Amino acid sequence: MNKLKIGFIGAGNMARSLIGGLIASGLPAENVMASTPDADQLQALSDDFGIQTSPDNQDTVDQSEVVVLAVKPQVLKPVCQALTARHDSLYLSVAAGIPTSSLGRWLGQEADGAPLAIIRAMPNTPALLQTGATVLYANPQTSEGQRESAEAIMRAVGLALWVEKEAQMDAVTALSGSGPAYYFLFMEAMINAAQELGLSADSARLLTVQTAFGAAKMALEIDEEPATLRQNVTSPGGTTERAIQTFQQGGLEKLVASALTAARDRARELAEELGK
Repeated sequence: MNKLKIGFIGAGNMARSLIGGLIASGLPAENVMASTPDADQLQALSDDFGIQTSPDNQDTVDQSEVVVLAVKPQVLKPVCQALTARHDSLYLSVAAGIPTSSLGRWLGQEADGAPLAIIRAMPNTPALLQTGATVLYANPQTSEGQRESAEAIMRAVGLALWVEKEAQMDAVTALSGSGPAYYFLFMEAMINAAQELGLSADSARLLTVQTAFGAAKMALEIDEEPATLRQNVTSPGGTTERAIQTFQQGGLEKLVASALTAARDRARELAEELGK
């Protein structure tokens, strides 16, 4: 990994997070390159991380064994079409919703008939704090070594795991990709309810956020299913049981299932729209 040449096309928040995580994990700065037309972003990356930069995306492709496509989905097509792809490189996309078939077509795979190794990654926003959850899918042209390289890159910002069917990425988008917003919404509701019950805004927020953090930490570190952890803190006839019953009577489980299904369906729609 420490000898791998990694190039980033795009210099936004996700690229910065990945670059920072990689360098913190020991990758030499001279092995990392980034390109974008934005001179200020390039200067910031150079100042903060000491990496190579260029305003020309082709420079990054020409010098990299792994090319990380880290631009917005809406502009990925023209960015890819402007490149002359190296066929011995891996192309790792962190742009939401774009199928590997579209990426291959835009990179010229069909024009010359030579297959490209392409991996699609779906990170989420906690990756900005190195606590993300990323799911990856590799096309058949990707070697085992390239899969290992992609996983190592994404592990620099948190958890990384694989799916073997690309269609599952839409469900991933609905669950972990959009998931942080669901928890933020629930936090908002708890904060507002706590204030209506008489707590100050500051206390309501601090207690809500710390409680969410503690619950997530327990779910990660204690070898029990979330259902068991919930049962362990739900005393018969107590306050927690009354609250849980209220959630269930309101149809919380069905509402969550409907929300994730709606997000999955929208992910499919966007994949069709953006992948043309």
